[in-house]
Amino acid sequence: MSPNKPIDMHAVQVFVAVAEEGSMSAAAAKMGISQSGVSQIIRQLEDELGVILVNRATRPLALTSFGIALRNRGAVLSEEISNLKAQVVDAGQGIKPDLRIGLIDSFASTCGSLFTKNLLGKVSHLSIRTGLTPHVGEALLRRDLDLIVTSDALIDANDVVRHRIFSEKYFVITPKDHTKAVKSIDDMRALGNSLPIVRFNRASQVGIQIERYLRRIEVRLPNRLELDNADALTSMVAEGIGWAITTPMCLLQGVTYAGNVATHVVESLRLERSMYVVARRGEYNAFFDEACETARDVVETSFLPRLMALGGNIEKLTTIDDRHSHEQANPK
Repeated sequence: MSPNKPIDMHAVQVFVAVAEEGSMSAAAAKMGISQSGVSQIIRQLEDELGVILVNRATRPLALTSFGIALRNRGAVLSEEISNLKAQVVDAGQGIKPDLRIGLIDSFASTCGSLFTKNLLGKVSHLSIRTGLTPHVGEALLRRDLDLIVTSDALIDANDVVRHRIFSEKYFVITPKDHTKAVKSIDDMRALGNSLPIVRFNRASQVGIQIERYLRRIEVRLPNRLELDNADALTSMVAEGIGWAITTPMCLLQGVTYAGNVATHVVESLRLERSMYVVARRGEYNAFFDEACETARDVVETSFLPRLMALGGNIEKLTTIDDRHSHEQANPK
């Protein structure tokens, strides 16, 4: 079989029927074709693959190791093929779609459960993947995901639509027993001389953004500790290991330890990030609007009240965008 020639999926479905039914005749009855037709299809499939799938010398019929491998994977593909027509027809009639959604870790941890709960009634099947911002963005562009909630607007990507849900300003957290206020960039420099900075991993979007900003304002601090998880970072600060620059959503992600850190709003720290819903243009347009509305409502009705409960006026660092401010083109 040529490596570029696709496998005949009807033949795979016939083979799976043979494997499940245990005989050519039973498979023929199930598939609505003749027994000789089943036998011919299986032989052609073996010729195309260049392997023997069925041991015809045994009774009842037995699969070879090649046949077992094809049955295991082919059964999954066969079921998907069987459902494909119905899904296409349903989509054309406006019936709820199957959706694969990616959520960055901070949103997943703080808003993900309520976001998912509110979307479940709008789709027939929902698959959720979580991870760092670069990973979910790459998965959308590879078409492994249909829609993502991310802090990266993918401004260099073609044919995507995006809607900004909210923006949040960065601030400083220190161990709770650090009583000296941190109000300026100079205070941050002094803090860095007395206590190590706990960094977000520079493979993360937050870590990249913070490091670029620190270089721009010429705040140079030794790199001793990096973490790729916001709750772990907050716990390190709570234990007195160091201080950190973080966001309201990242602080709420580490809510278990948030009561043991002090928060400092540095007015001159002009650093913020935004959260977007991003999808491919022209795909699931109605659902994109639903997802944007749902994400915004979750931030407004659940996320902000929990921030307020933490104290320190941290919720004032978050600004929710207008409901209808879709960015249909690349914001350049």
